[in-house]
Amino acid sequence: MTSAGMLASRLEYARFEKDRWKQVTQVDWKSIKDENVKRQFKVLSKLGTAALPEDRLEKYDQLQSGMERTYSTARVCNLNGTSCDLSLEPDLSEIMANSRDPEELEHVWLAWRENTGKKMRNSYKEFVELINEAAELNGFSDGTELWLDVYDTADFQSQIARLWDQLTPLYEQLHAYVRGRLRQHYGEEVVSRDGPIPAHLLGNMWSQSWGNLLDICKPYPEKASVDVTPQMKAQGYTPLKMFQMSDEFFTSLGLIPMTPEFWNRSILEKPDDGRELVCHASAWDFYDGKDVRIKQCTVVTLEDLITAHHEMGHIEYFLQYAGQPQVFKTGANPGFHEAVGDTLALSVATPKHLKKIGLLEEVINDPEVDMNFLMSVALDKIAFLPFGYVMDKWRWGVFSGDISEDDLNCEWWKLRLGLQGIEPPQVRSEMDFDPGAKYHIPGNVPYIRYFVSFIIQFQFHKALCITANQYDPNDRARPLHQCDIYNNKEAGKKLAKMLSMGASKPWPDAMEAITGQREMDATALRDYFQPLEDWLKRENQENQEIIGWKTDEPVCTREPQPISTRGGGDHADDDDDDDDDDDNGVSAATPLSTLLLLAAAATVLFR
Repeated sequence: MTSAGMLASRLEYARFEKDRWKQVTQVDWKSIKDENVKRQFKVLSKLGTAALPEDRLEKYDQLQSGMERTYSTARVCNLNGTSCDLSLEPDLSEIMANSRDPEELEHVWLAWRENTGKKMRNSYKEFVELINEAAELNGFSDGTELWLDVYDTADFQSQIARLWDQLTPLYEQLHAYVRGRLRQHYGEEVVSRDGPIPAHLLGNMWSQSWGNLLDICKPYPEKASVDVTPQMKAQGYTPLKMFQMSDEFFTSLGLIPMTPEFWNRSILEKPDDGRELVCHASAWDFYDGKDVRIKQCTVVTLEDLITAHHEMGHIEYFLQYAGQPQVFKTGANPGFHEAVGDTLALSVATPKHLKKIGLLEEVINDPEVDMNFLMSVALDKIAFLPFGYVMDKWRWGVFSGDISEDDLNCEWWKLRLGLQGIEPPQVRSEMDFDPGAKYHIPGNVPYIRYFVSFIIQFQFHKALCITANQYDPNDRARPLHQCDIYNNKEAGKKLAKMLSMGASKPWPDAMEAITGQREMDATALRDYFQPLEDWLKRENQENQEIIGWKTDEPVCTREPQPISTRGGGDHADDDDDDDDDDDNGVSAATPLSTLLLLAAAATVLFR
């Protein structure tokens, strides 16, 4: 489908939405006695961006398509300039994960931002104006209120701030430990004792996961690791087998197996036929109870096996609520959808489960091996939390006007420095637009759902482990991080009850159905990591590591800064080019409205 065709489809669907909305607003639905019907009308009464006049909506779609195109087609050069066709996946991600050359990492980090975010800054400013305009047409003050309405929680931002306060002590201990290990590896001239961590050294393009630093940060390097990637490759694992194993985990709980349509129509590996594809993993629902799909550029690693379970969690949710009315075919709140697969992945990643499926020869009852395992989980789960918060805390400020369009990049780095304790490899400026280097910014995907997910998945995990008799809070011999609910039908029954509700009830009702609680709370997460937190405190104290970081060094200025990258790269046209001749296939970069029109599809992206 061409860009022009996609735009026409979006506009056609927007007209349909607007006509439906006009019909709904003519009904006095607030006086309806049936709570289920009233809730359906309430959902339908929110129009979203389709409320924009058609010319403004067309501009909105053009801007988003242009930014997505810039992101998905960006290419950069390697350090010595001998190759200039490096794509994010797998090329740049592999460099960020595996290189330990600070110069190469800095080059790749800077070049990616030169060829993505920087090129869409002006478009994004105009895009924000249209989001706020749409919000006002829906009766909200700005885009923040529009985005957060789905949570139906008046003090939602305060609740998120409270959760972060609960988590900060654990994060600061992990940050201090990782900074210390990086300082040992690179030297104090590269990583300071009391400052923020250089962002390009954390093993990930956005510093959102630090799992690739396990070789540097493993508490007991001489002891076994839970990274079974070598065993997976030795046993001939394929992307298909990884998803078949994920399916088997779900069915072991008595949940719904994947459909024939899933196996026939999913894209589980990166196409080798030249198609441009945004490789962010995503799950798709075509709303007929059968046609569900995953798009993932899977490689044979333990990390991607975990991602496969995450994406299949979305698919299971689709299948479980298939009998609900159309407007309720979504998660209780967006964080619920993200949490389902991750909840099961907490079991999958345990040494106990990896032994069951033949990827570990034995489970050694060794506290040091146990600490290595917890560290591997924390480098992903705990390290992510401030990033998950910053992504939308920044956008809330942009939408509300608290962050001016003259300070977009510097306020971004103010948050990343203050909450995450990281700094860019070079001082940034307002000529840059580093938020746009992460897909969910040009793709306009709200991100706080992932933060919510990382909290509630531990609440779900704890509740299901108690149901499965795999965890007892009063028995130290059965800690939460060793729980594996595989093959437990009672736990599966409780999970299915919550999933089948979809969005038919407020999310606290769904939370209560599985946990007995009605609030988001980080206690279960802290319980899971308590042994590691105790160890980190002792280790940091013994090594005299400083908890926290200085924030007085400049990380961003309004004035342009010289960028020392070797060869910028080959990239897409600037995002204000509205050329409609691109012959792009439908991919994860295709906005939801288009897919709803073409095939009644819903899509959920991986973080």
